[in-house]
Amino acid sequence: MSALERGVLIAGGGIGGLAASIAFGARNIASTVLERSRFADETGAGIQLGPNATRALRGLGVLDAVTANAVRSDAIWLYDAHSGLRLNVLPLGRAIEQRHGAPYLTLHRADLHAALLAAAESYAAVALQPGFAVSDIGTASGEIIARTSDGAEVSGSCLIGADGLWSTVRKFVAPQADLQFAGATAWRALVPTRELPAPFDAPVVGVWMGSGAHMVHYPVRGGEQLNVVVIIERGDQGEGWNQTIETRALLSHLTAWAEPLKRLLEQTASWRGWSLYRLAPLPRWSNGPVALLGDAAHPVLPFLAQGAALAIEDAVTLAESLADCGGAPERAFRRYETLRKERVTRLQRASLTFGRNYHAKGPLRAARNIVLRARRGDKLLATLDWLYRDETLSA
Repeated sequence: MSALERGVLIAGGGIGGLAASIAFGARNIASTVLERSRFADETGAGIQLGPNATRALRGLGVLDAVTANAVRSDAIWLYDAHSGLRLNVLPLGRAIEQRHGAPYLTLHRADLHAALLAAAESYAAVALQPGFAVSDIGTASGEIIARTSDGAEVSGSCLIGADGLWSTVRKFVAPQADLQFAGATAWRALVPTRELPAPFDAPVVGVWMGSGAHMVHYPVRGGEQLNVVVIIERGDQGEGWNQTIETRALLSHLTAWAEPLKRLLEQTASWRGWSLYRLAPLPRWSNGPVALLGDAAHPVLPFLAQGAALAIEDAVTLAESLADCGGAPERAFRRYETLRKERVTRLQRASLTFGRNYHAKGPLRAARNIVLRARRGDKLLATLDWLYRDETLSA
């Protein structure tokens, strides 16, 4: 009897959890996705998908559906937020697709989630169970049991914790793990693209680097809206997109920014905030028949826009490991961690470096600008070949 005959439980029906269910379904591995909500994406934020993510999505058979509501951005434009000076242009579009064999997309997170949900629903091996918030995990007779606070239970052969930054499953794998506030807050808004002035009307990713803060913008919803994210080195600790701020208060932190930027920010009165957190590397990503995936295992700060991509990559590698190890969860989980840990660690460190560069002050800011203006954009982008290539995946 296969060790997976009772199926895999997946705690969390977000991007990582649904990607895992699709990867399992493609290999005829039964899974049940336990999601606290009705499988609705509640973040309302935009998302960037580099070639490493879109290549993995192609392997899962969902890239065409994702692309239908996405934008193939032409370039990344790098700016100094204080002077408004454009420092460099990094080519995306056809150039990055030819280089890495997959597109660079920007889209609304809900559109990505909807495409993954539809794909998961198409597999007979995938069961979706809404309204199931895992609060406790137990074992009995060789099974793993997930329970809710009101006593509902579901059992399986093993359990994948894809329940995000504030993971409940993580407590079973690494009970001493403790999230630490990173001292920064990400503020997000959506702005209609009609009648936006240049340069905000262009189909590009704009990165504006300031002292202790930066802003990123890019089109979503097929170009109908502009997703705007401002990250500031201050704020309050909190869970989820549950913070709000008035535009005037947000701008009070950015008085030295160039006027075009401030005029863009003034166009919206609705901002939602996410406190950024760090987590020290876990001693392990699994404990017996329980493993972690995505932010539950290795949250990454957003300066390289790779959180969702890492979760999708994890899902593919985890499914491959279970299949290659004959459905033996504990051996598969060790293999999965071995394959993924070096890459994840490198990406986390690189993201921290990018964040320091984005928020550089004084002489460091001036030196950064000189370096960025002196180098060719394609050469700068080539320094991320290791990221976009991702040789850990065979999909």
